[in-house]
Amino acid sequence: MSNQKITPCLWVEKDAKSVAEYYLSIFKDGKLKDYRLFENMPSADGSGNDGRFDTAVMELAGVEFSILAAGPMFKFNEAISLVINCKDQDEVDYYWEALTSNGGEEGPCGWCKDKYGLSWQVVPVEYFELIHSNDNVVREKALMNTFKQKKLILSELK
Repeated sequence: MSNQKITPCLWVEKDAKSVAEYYLSIFKDGKLKDYRLFENMPSADGSGNDGRFDTAVMELAGVEFSILAAGPMFKFNEAISLVINCKDQDEVDYYWEALTSNGGEEGPCGWCKDKYGLSWQVVPVEYFELIHSNDNVVREKALMNTFKQKKLILSELK
């Protein structure tokens, strides 16, 4: 059992283990902590669902996530996103490419979606120093250039 008080649960259509393996292939320090297949379960929504679903628990960058693969009833949207605080441009490039390839998509201002439709913000930590700068010129340049970019390019924000 985790000491983490709040655990995000990601609802996906099917195959929780494959979803976990996808994220673990991107976040190299992660691990699969649990996998369960449930069969012959009653349908909670009365839909006559086949009564089969699976769950996985994974840890990515020290954060535990649950995955519930229980059908197509719910889809991800931009109302929630996960922020990856990157140490430098190389790390931004790595995560951006990993998340937008194989069916993912680029969005504006450092936002992208992975192949499952989950929204991510891939941000170099130095970006926050720029947009919170006491120097109005530095702050405004970083903010204005953010709106011109998809993947954040730190050298263009400075």
